[in-house]
Amino acid sequence: MLQTILLIQDDPRAARTVIEALRHSHDANFDVEWVRRCSEGVERLTMEGKAGSAAIDAVVAEMNLSDSHGIATFDRLFHAAPQVPILVISASGDEEVARLAVKRGAQDYLPERHLDGCLLTKTVVTMIERAGIAEALYHEKELAQVTLNSIGDAVISTDHSGNVTYLNVVAERLTGWAVAEASGKSLQQVFRIIDAITRETAEDPMVLAMQENRTVALTPNCVLVRRDGTECAIEDSAAPIHDRRGQVVGAVMVFHDVSEARASSLRMSHLAQHDSLTDLPNRIMFNDRLNQAVALADRQQDRIAVLYMDLDRFKHTNDTLGHTIGDALLRAVADRLRDCVRTSDTVSRQGGDEFVVLLPHISDIQHADMIARKVLVAMRAPYTIEGHKLHFTVSMGIAIYPDDGMDVDTLLKNADLAMYQAKDSGRDNVQFYKSELNVRAVERQVIESGLRSALQRQEFVLHYQPRVSLQTGAIVGVEALVRWQRPQRGLVLPVEFMQVAEETGLIVPIGRWVLLEACRQARAWEEAGWPRVRIAVNISAVELRAFDFVASVRSALLKTGLKPEYLELELTEAFLMQDEKITDATLRALRDMGVRMTLDDFGTGYSSLSYVRRLPISCLKIDHSFVRSLGAADDADDASIVIAVINMGRSLHMGVVAEGVETAAQLDFLKNQGCPEAQGYYFGRPVAHGGIERLLDSNASEDARRIGTSQAASCFRTSSSTPMPR
Repeated sequence: MLQTILLIQDDPRAARTVIEALRHSHDANFDVEWVRRCSEGVERLTMEGKAGSAAIDAVVAEMNLSDSHGIATFDRLFHAAPQVPILVISASGDEEVARLAVKRGAQDYLPERHLDGCLLTKTVVTMIERAGIAEALYHEKELAQVTLNSIGDAVISTDHSGNVTYLNVVAERLTGWAVAEASGKSLQQVFRIIDAITRETAEDPMVLAMQENRTVALTPNCVLVRRDGTECAIEDSAAPIHDRRGQVVGAVMVFHDVSEARASSLRMSHLAQHDSLTDLPNRIMFNDRLNQAVALADRQQDRIAVLYMDLDRFKHTNDTLGHTIGDALLRAVADRLRDCVRTSDTVSRQGGDEFVVLLPHISDIQHADMIARKVLVAMRAPYTIEGHKLHFTVSMGIAIYPDDGMDVDTLLKNADLAMYQAKDSGRDNVQFYKSELNVRAVERQVIESGLRSALQRQEFVLHYQPRVSLQTGAIVGVEALVRWQRPQRGLVLPVEFMQVAEETGLIVPIGRWVLLEACRQARAWEEAGWPRVRIAVNISAVELRAFDFVASVRSALLKTGLKPEYLELELTEAFLMQDEKITDATLRALRDMGVRMTLDDFGTGYSSLSYVRRLPISCLKIDHSFVRSLGAADDADDASIVIAVINMGRSLHMGVVAEGVETAAQLDFLKNQGCPEAQGYYFGRPVAHGGIERLLDSNASEDARRIGTSQAASCFRTSSSTPMPR
């Protein structure tokens, strides 16, 4: 292969010596271009590769030329073509300049006396080969540098002493150290890593890689502390670096930032074990903690308690006000529950409006009872959510380990059964599990199943009970009471199925049927010529919460032709004490329609006097529990309450009805206090429509309207005054 040598020599004789030596070399095939001045040499080097000029493979140059002298000559040539190897010819006495040129980039130098021998050609050949190797190494290094700076991982290397030798750009960014600053510093100074949990300094993986001569992984949960003190989670591995003989001469580590991935993993792990709405432990996490608590209690002969609860009537508020408010309410409930328990306890949302509390290490069941009652009190406080003032209570069941179950499933099931017993006991209370609840659970399932088909099978009937004026003795109203005519069981009273109907939502279609049938019957009596009386229908809070309740009342009146003033809806205080805005809007819509409203069981709930005064209530119904002891020797408290309600009704221009009147003594007390109306077995038990028609016949009699109430009652009574639930 022909190689071009540029000779820069002012002395023609010396130039011929060099040319002859190179052209007749046995080691290579050289073509020599000769110029005499430095400027010509620079010009030729800058023309390399242009206008057909051959590439210069090497330069042989004298330092003292006519237009340039000493080290300045080399500097000009090197600047023109730093990639071309230069051999400096040193004149006698100029070796110091030649050595300086080598330090500045010349490949080698030769004294003038060696130009005519084979040493010249060998030196030039070696110089070209060495330059070629250096160029190849340079390109290889550049390729490696570009590659390392292009990958997404950080790379850092050290020598055998643990001092930094290299960082790629990613490593510079992650550590905060530039490679120029980091080079030569100890790895511990540039690459500081700690354990994310213990915050202790983590083991140096590069030292371990060199000591054990193997690839090692970073410590789990490893955190890199950057130069500015900020932190990032990292992971990957380190490996030893070997020389040609296989000896360890350093180490290299590849690592990358996993902060986002680790945070995402932690978030996913958290979401897998926590409720997304309340951030409480979910069913999976709760069951795991309960399993651990059971195992620990078994070893330590300890007790634990499981409190199962749900919000009373939550579903209907959620359906009425929307899921946004329902979700906000659940979050507020979760916050209150957290405040009621110890940090060692676990509060979990099981789904919907159901919550469970785990109380490990309880000394006795009184501790569980104390926490439960603390929760009941906390839940009764009003909730203000998006302008709605809401009142809610919870029903709660408690199961104790090991008394009520030896495993997670049994404890949860029995706590759930106890919770339903709390609902059956009137809600807003706590019940401990008892073995007989399993039997009740089966009965409940049978009732629920039967109710779902009772409407289609037309198994519901209405009975009617008269309401009497205590001044005239006349029937002024009739209350419609639903009964379930069950096959093989006969007539079933509401007390046996109403709770299940409300909790399952079946009360809504049942209530719609009752309303329509009561209006139809009242209109039928009117068309048959009997005196017009108001028909009263009991409406549960669940029905009132239905978004289309007002529309359903209007529809029943239109379908039957009954005038609104002859329909009376009996409401419970439970409805009034929930959302005030919805309550007020619903009652005013009914009033504007012309429907009369009565507050049933007055005095047994939590409604305030000012609140009742603001609402369009027409009548107060004194609960039978206050009427029962009237006339007895120890009736002072109940009598005071009854008198207060009668006077309050008079002051507020509201009607007052005493329910549950069963004796003449009760009747006399109520008449003496000026109570306008009464209802109870003293006047007649609930009967089918045929029985009430006979009473309406007697009500039409002029004699019945003239005689005293006690005498008129004898016309109404049918038999024994033994109490019977509505």
